[in-house]
Amino acid sequence: MIRPAFSRVLGPAHTPAVSQVLTADPVASCLVSARFEQAGMNPHGLGGDFWGLGGGRDGLLFAGSTMVPLAGSPAAMRAFAAMAGRRKRGCATILGRAELVLPFWRDLEPRWGPARDVRADQPLLTCVTDPAVAADDGVEVVRPERFEEYYPAAVAMFTEEVGVDPRLGDGGRSYRARVTELIGAGRAYARFDGEHVLFKAEVGALSRHVAVIQGVWMHPAVRGQGLAAAALAAVVRSVQQDLNRLPSLYVNAHNTAARALYARIGFEQVGTFASVLF
Repeated sequence: MIRPAFSRVLGPAHTPAVSQVLTADPVASCLVSARFEQAGMNPHGLGGDFWGLGGGRDGLLFAGSTMVPLAGSPAAMRAFAAMAGRRKRGCATILGRAELVLPFWRDLEPRWGPARDVRADQPLLTCVTDPAVAADDGVEVVRPERFEEYYPAAVAMFTEEVGVDPRLGDGGRSYRARVTELIGAGRAYARFDGEHVLFKAEVGALSRHVAVIQGVWMHPAVRGQGLAAAALAAVVRSVQQDLNRLPSLYVNAHNTAARALYARIGFEQVGTFASVLF
């Protein structure tokens, strides 16, 4: 039996083991791999730490503003839950493969208390082929000078999807900084109608091989008109051709309309995520 005491924060000496775990599961680990590829094991660059058992070979978890269990047995998840339970919660979300997140949270919940929401069934999808529908050529990479037009749509999407206004707490400074960063990196897409955003999406994480598409949103006034498939196909095409990455995303299982949209474009399920939101 693996004991909780064997779980510890990893350092630079564990880089090969961490890299091996991330490489073995490139789609599910993209959110973490994107940081690791840039910062290595530097906690300031990573925005968190790696926790491991057996140096990461027997279990691995990333602990930052988002906590991501990456690999390990149920016993490893218990060990990580025990370690997390001895600390004050510093994350806003726990996210990752459902078979890791749900056992981890089951053992951690008595220590941290109830979550605001647990989304236990979120299909993880990839699109390995060209989009199966024609792309909307009106979708463009958002330029910095269009930030003020784009930002209200980003706020609306976040509030609708997560259930919390991202401007709460600091008046929106941190969220504005995040949106500014994505636009500056050329990873925000939109379909404009004059000064109004009809469609938006972003590449939230970008590793060497995979891109996570997030924040997919249509203006309520144009929903149900069949515009979303062509708009998202333009993003998928850009990810494949311009960024040379595999497009991926995850979606709530109960969102049948979105799942049908993604299937129409060519996305197929490769796993299941779960999210715990605080």
